[in-house]
Amino acid sequence: KSVLFRHNILFVAVCKLTALIVKRRETLRNLEAFPGPPAHWLFGHVQEFKQDGTELDKVVKWGEQYPFAFQIWFGPFVSFLNIHHPDYVKTLLSTTEPKDDFGYRFIIPWIGDGLLVSSGQKWFRNRRLLTPGFHYDILKPYVKLMSDSAKTMLDKWESYAQTSESFELFEHVSLMTLDSIMKCAFSLNSAFNVRLSSHFSGTNAYIKAVYDLSFLINLRFRVIPYHNNIIFHLSPHGFRFRKAVKVAHHHTEEVIRKRREELKKETELDRIQAKRNLDFLDILLCARDENQHSLSDEDIRAEVDTFMFEGHDTTASGISFILYCLACNPEHQQMCRDEITYALEGKDTIDWEDLSKIPYTTMCIKESLRLYPPVPGIARKITKPLTFFDGRTAAAGHCCICVYLEIWVFDPLRFLPENVSSRSPHAFVPFSAGPRNCIGQTFAMNEMKVVIALTLRRYQLIEDPDRKPKVIPSLVLRSLNGIHIKIKPVDHQP
Repeated sequence: KSVLFRHNILFVAVCKLTALIVKRRETLRNLEAFPGPPAHWLFGHVQEFKQDGTELDKVVKWGEQYPFAFQIWFGPFVSFLNIHHPDYVKTLLSTTEPKDDFGYRFIIPWIGDGLLVSSGQKWFRNRRLLTPGFHYDILKPYVKLMSDSAKTMLDKWESYAQTSESFELFEHVSLMTLDSIMKCAFSLNSAFNVRLSSHFSGTNAYIKAVYDLSFLINLRFRVIPYHNNIIFHLSPHGFRFRKAVKVAHHHTEEVIRKRREELKKETELDRIQAKRNLDFLDILLCARDENQHSLSDEDIRAEVDTFMFEGHDTTASGISFILYCLACNPEHQQMCRDEITYALEGKDTIDWEDLSKIPYTTMCIKESLRLYPPVPGIARKITKPLTFFDGRTAAAGHCCICVYLEIWVFDPLRFLPENVSSRSPHAFVPFSAGPRNCIGQTFAMNEMKVVIALTLRRYQLIEDPDRKPKVIPSLVLRSLNGIHIKIKPVDHQP
């Protein structure tokens, strides 16, 4: 029996290996029209990505060598078609092809089948039901909540302003955006105000769980052995991940249950809004499709958890690199500060109406997003052949849009209306584009404007030339050694 068992195992292994080899040959044949950098027969291009801060430089170099698109291999059997020409981007993003599960699958145990990863009719339905949650009437009161969170963070920066020592931005900004989204999604104040600390002393369990989940998802994405479910499950990080998921789900379910009880007597959104400002959870709980069917508790939890992930980690990356860019470009920083000072007219806060009064600051924000896109790659799964403008056709498989490719000098004037109109709109896609574009991009842009305006009004940002960021690709753009700046108080505050 033992001999027969070994023979069966060997037979299954040979069959599986044969299938993989056949698949590899088919993939190579399908990608003949899209040459790429030489790949190792076993490791592919994995050895090129050493997590030393030079990975994206290599991608930029490859983009210059191979116009429009090129292939990258992860091991001997998994390949991605990396596209970087605006017309190629337009072709892909004009479709409703689903998100690729190569990286996104690591998030699913937390966020479930939410808007980020769902596809087909479920995605269409939920996208339609969630859209009212990002109407300007809903977003307008959020500006004050964002402002309050930003001011709390800036108060804590006073000690850095007095010493002129450099400090790491991302942790501070990440906690601030998490605090902000807790208020906007749940109408809850987090305990982030108690203490900014990597150990989270004094903060509540949910805040710690969400922060841990963001860290662990990014860690798993970077550590290749952790891509295997069994290895990750058995690791200490896997145990920590499952524990954090349990805490996050329990918290979200409790908040949903309590809010349902509050809303039993008030089912109309306008009647609820007459009593208080609506939050994201209200919209989800009151949403009805054309058949008057509401979202299930599981769907609501998935969408809230998706909003928590997408709305704090990506925005934190964006804000951190914007502040860094302004520190490195003091002349543009001062022009933004002058504009902000004039727009706020002596106020120490920013209102909804002020967001449209800072066009140069907005251009600087967009230029930073171009140089340091919070999501450096947009992954799609091509389910059927896709033909591009030059006649080349990509077969079904993995595809990625390289958002991080065009690296030039910092020049906000690229985003003057006359300059924007003269180039393809798909040359700048930090929030994706097409039918699956980021539903929360206005929310994110508003928060970036609020934080940048309040920061520049209060502090002068100074580059630390000895601590330049080593940028690494992950689920969001990060720096291997953190993002450091120095600050000092603005001399003449209004």
